[in-house]
Amino acid sequence: MKSGFAHSLFTVSSLTIVSRIGGFVRDSLTAVFLGAGPVADAFFVAQRLPNLFRSLFAEGAFSAAFVPLYTSEQERNGDEAAQRFAGQALMLLLTALLPFSVLVMMFMPKVMLLLAPGFEDEPEKFALAVRFSTITFPYLALISVTALQTGVLNARGLFAPGAAAPIAYNIVLILGLLASQLFDWQVGYTLAWAVTVSGVVQCAWLALSCRNARASIPILRPQLSKASSLLFRRIGPGAVGAGAAQINLLVSTILASTLPTGAVSYLFYADRLNQLPLGIVGIAVATTLLPLLSRHVETGDEAKIRHFNSRAIEFCLLLGLPSMVGLLVFAEPIIETLFEHGAFTHGDTLATAATLRAYALGIPGFLLVKVYAADFFARHDTKTPVKAAMLSMGANVLLSVALLIPLGHIGIALSNSFAVTLNAGLHYYHLRKSRFPIGNKSLPKSVVKIALCATAMAAVALLSLQVWHAFSLHSLSQKILALGALIALSGGLYAAVILATGAFKLETIKNMLKEKPPKA
Repeated sequence: MKSGFAHSLFTVSSLTIVSRIGGFVRDSLTAVFLGAGPVADAFFVAQRLPNLFRSLFAEGAFSAAFVPLYTSEQERNGDEAAQRFAGQALMLLLTALLPFSVLVMMFMPKVMLLLAPGFEDEPEKFALAVRFSTITFPYLALISVTALQTGVLNARGLFAPGAAAPIAYNIVLILGLLASQLFDWQVGYTLAWAVTVSGVVQCAWLALSCRNARASIPILRPQLSKASSLLFRRIGPGAVGAGAAQINLLVSTILASTLPTGAVSYLFYADRLNQLPLGIVGIAVATTLLPLLSRHVETGDEAKIRHFNSRAIEFCLLLGLPSMVGLLVFAEPIIETLFEHGAFTHGDTLATAATLRAYALGIPGFLLVKVYAADFFARHDTKTPVKAAMLSMGANVLLSVALLIPLGHIGIALSNSFAVTLNAGLHYYHLRKSRFPIGNKSLPKSVVKIALCATAMAAVALLSLQVWHAFSLHSLSQKILALGALIALSGGLYAAVILATGAFKLETIKNMLKEKPPKA
């Protein structure tokens, strides 16, 4: 049963919000128990490696390659043929990933020299990172199977199970953190094992969801059919194209490992907050837009492609621009309220807040890449996003190295924002050059109105920030209430201005829910 675009979008966004709230609880507990010291640095590096692959597969390359091919197989040859394709893809995926995982775990010290070369000068931290990474790396195979299961359900218009799966990740890690205190377990090792256990839980949840949807993936003998061969030829380019932002973060981790202890942790905590709008908006748009565009590409309906691209861009900017403003202005109060407890000091707050502001500048670019890339992937074009991603990654590395000494970890975050913005610009350029319809005629006007409304919000947010600094807030409850009031005031004004100027109308939401594109 396929839902409307807006309904699917809001479903994924709502579940992602639940997941991110769980993530905040998890990260707050991690900050209390680990702070920003050597054990925290080691765990965050260990977590980065499998989560890089999670982003590339679950939210990037695999979905980008699999969903259009599965949809095409379903449209042309029926559900049974599509499920056979999924079964072949599963077995080929496992055939490739299981030996790869074993090899990486065997040679993890060598891998760590590439992932965090700066840790070599601190033997204890290096050894911890190797042990933690060996424990977490099986998560790669588990989450890749989960990505395949999610792709099958998404292609059938069932988005909730896949969007809910990351909630299990947070629950398992939170339980691990609490158990470490209850049973006096070592926090770093407990978290590392919790990452892998969460992969088992997510895989089991999606298997049950597929079964309930009568879309269980069959276990077949590995066979390289035409469709599965095409899938794996596209995964490589798709990994670069759809995962450019995650690969940039990996580069950041490598460079940050050469900085003093704490830099990796500052980048991690700042990125976690920055991921809130990226997850709620960006991942939701990419997840729901790709199957929809793939279906309209198959039928050759360019009018609907143009319509849904416009709605997706408006949705991204409508939520992305105020998110950027909010994180830029309220970075310090947010981090102080969420993390400044236990082992996390006020100095850590200031360092993380500066990093968060630098990351926030890239939010609009990241979200637009999700929309533009979905258009290319739906048309079975994985090469163009790769070209744009390679250029942006090269720019990220050069700028990160150039800013590493004068700005440290803040320079790394700034370079990421520049790179993802460049990536969005290159995607836009190639779309215009290829003459694909980016949006309908009303889109430019809507974009200008939304930008002006976000500017008005920024002015109010800056004024309201003075209230925070004017009062001496000591208790956590006072900080939560004050921060909530500041965000509500700024967000409420933004919503009022949006409705008053007609930048986004309630009627537009109704049309989206009905999935009836207006005449261009």
